[in-house]
Amino acid sequence: MSLLHRPPVITQVNPTRLRHILSAIRGDKLALFALLIFTFYCLVALLAPLLSPYDVTSTGFLDLMNAELPPYWQGGDSRFLLGTDTQGRDLVSVILYGTRLSLTIGVCAVLIQVFLGVCIGLLSGYIGGRLDTFLMRCADIQLSFSTMMVAIVVLAVFQAMFGNAAYQQLAMLMLILVLGIAEWPIFARTIRACVLAEKEKEYVDAARVMGVSKLRIMFRHILPNTVSPILVILTIQIANAIVAEAALSFLGLGMPPTQPSLGALISSGFNYLFSGAWWISVFPSITLILLIFVMNLLGDWLRDHLNPQTTRG
Repeated sequence: MSLLHRPPVITQVNPTRLRHILSAIRGDKLALFALLIFTFYCLVALLAPLLSPYDVTSTGFLDLMNAELPPYWQGGDSRFLLGTDTQGRDLVSVILYGTRLSLTIGVCAVLIQVFLGVCIGLLSGYIGGRLDTFLMRCADIQLSFSTMMVAIVVLAVFQAMFGNAAYQQLAMLMLILVLGIAEWPIFARTIRACVLAEKEKEYVDAARVMGVSKLRIMFRHILPNTVSPILVILTIQIANAIVAEAALSFLGLGMPPTQPSLGALISSGFNYLFSGAWWISVFPSITLILLIFVMNLLGDWLRDHLNPQTTRG
């Protein structure tokens, strides 16, 4: 059959591929453990208002008379299983809501990275020419700046210009935008490399001959074949975004004390770490470390499993 009469071959993200991944992960105990723990974190984040022993939005939640109470098994109040923080808040409740905030910021920031990176990578790789050169030089400039440095400068300038009160109201949105815009080149360069390999294949040539538009070729035909590297980078970047948010909160440029993320909780208890109130910082730290650990495990497993050379070997 000639090229003129050959229908374009479209590789879709179908349920068979998903079932294959789920079947493979069931055979790897470490990856299955990581997936279960991450699922648990997601459920906790979604159901935080139902699982939390106390309503963190109520006026009576903050009680300085209960500040720095130790965990229950160390002689603390039976109402507070993990003790209380410096503001008298139940540590279990603030950790549940802190996990929810940290995951929300990490996921939303990475979704912005994916959107910008995929669009720019597809255009750069498929169109090529001067547009490719311009977009990749922009990516190089963006990558030359540290994400933390950019975030610190932008957030500090925003606080100085609009005041601390305005920043506290928009802190979550600002963190999502800064972390999302700062690292789009990671996705863009990866997608561009995949597009350069895919656009020379026969099914793309066939689609061009049949008069399919460039946008349809890019998003309908080529994009589904780049899902594997996107999934790998996605898991790792969510972990990186959560760590970056925690670091910024620790430096006082993240979430305000009234909306504590895991990083803000660690920061608030750091000064009390060696004065006896170790639980204020230790329990949120363990929560954050375990979350980052399981996400990195999932990212490594996806990288190994979705790598064609590793799979064939």
